[in-house]
Amino acid sequence: MIELSDIMNKLERIEAITTLGAKKVLNVNEVALLTGLSKSHIYKLTCYNEIPHYKPNPKLMYFDKSEVEAWMKRNRVNTTEEAEQQALAYVVRKDMNLN
Repeated sequence: MIELSDIMNKLERIEAITTLGAKKVLNVNEVALLTGLSKSHIYKLTCYNEIPHYKPNPKLMYFDKSEVEAWMKRNRVNTTEEAEQQALAYVVRKDMNLN
């Protein structure tokens, strides 16, 4: 049987995700929700300056949503088809340079 507390927790999560879509500046909790990383891992990333963030003062920390999304999209891995196309283009260029 589904507990009322479980339903309330899910509703709160849905509300948080919906609100997240409209925001441009995020706090640590919202970045954790957006990325799926734990808050402690987010803090570790900020400590080593591995994720873009803003500190208007020592007690506040904010994130630009678009910068976090760009950070999440770094180090893209090509599909097999893209890798094959790049390899073919390389071979064609190499052949053209030899002739």
